[in-house]
Amino acid sequence: MHLNVQHDTEQDCVTLQFGNHFDFSVHRQFHEACLGERKPSRSYVIDLGEVESMDSSALGMLMLLREHAGGDRAEIRIVNASTALRGTLRVAGFDKLFTLH
Repeated sequence: MHLNVQHDTEQDCVTLQFGNHFDFSVHRQFHEACLGERKPSRSYVIDLGEVESMDSSALGMLMLLREHAGGDRAEIRIVNASTALRGTLRVAGFDKLFTLH
């Protein structure tokens, strides 16, 4: 279970960097970093550079973040995803809901 959270207060941007697995094991950390009692940040970067696998709970967490951050107005970028993860995100239609880099 690994999640590194960085908050650029000047830009009001939260960057989340995951370890090998983006799954339910990081749910509590993800919730505390993004959803909890805090107001939404202006933007979010989800760095999947080290992620080898993600499960359906990861997709659910991304959807919760999108809703919390303002739905269609949310600025959430998913970066450094492997080809396999990009395929999963596209099949799930996440390329229409998030910016994939």
